[in-house]
Amino acid sequence: MHMRERVLLVLVATLGWMSCAVAQAKPNHLAGERSAYLRRAVGQPVDWYPWSEDPFKRAAALNRPILLDVGAVWCPWCDLMDRDTYANSETAEYINQHFVAVKVDFDASAKLVAQLQRAQALLNLPAGLPLTSFITPDGKLFFGAGYLPAESGEGKPSFRETADEALARFADKRKIDEESFQLELAR
Repeated sequence: MHMRERVLLVLVATLGWMSCAVAQAKPNHLAGERSAYLRRAVGQPVDWYPWSEDPFKRAAALNRPILLDVGAVWCPWCDLMDRDTYANSETAEYINQHFVAVKVDFDASAKLVAQLQRAQALLNLPAGLPLTSFITPDGKLFFGAGYLPAESGEGKPSFRETADEALARFADKRKIDEESFQLELAR
């Protein structure tokens, strides 16, 4: 093989690898958001949406629950959950397959956050930050938690264990009707 052919082969292989890498790095829906908390999650592998009508329509079309993450840039537990849980490629793949993921900035959505915290408190669920909520496509908050690590430990369930429980609850429509909180969905 001549030098010119080798260079061409290396170039073609490199371009092919780069195009595969770019195709795998599909951006989520947070690009263009003004919130520093939402912008911080643009590079995460979770297919995040900002709070709007679009994720609810998508969840209804796919018959999936919504995973809602509320956090703030000043919250160390929110930062930890972003780094350890949502940046984990296996966890992100699981989320993208089973949920429609929505991210909300605590500081930019006071009315919504107050409603979510009230709903979780009424359902005897954690209501601090980060606030992790599971919601039906029609806006019923049916399960939730606070900080969830990627791996369980020290008596704290992992994100995956909690999300599996949320999926089981989502499948029980009768129980959702009995044990949920209908949110006002002004999006």
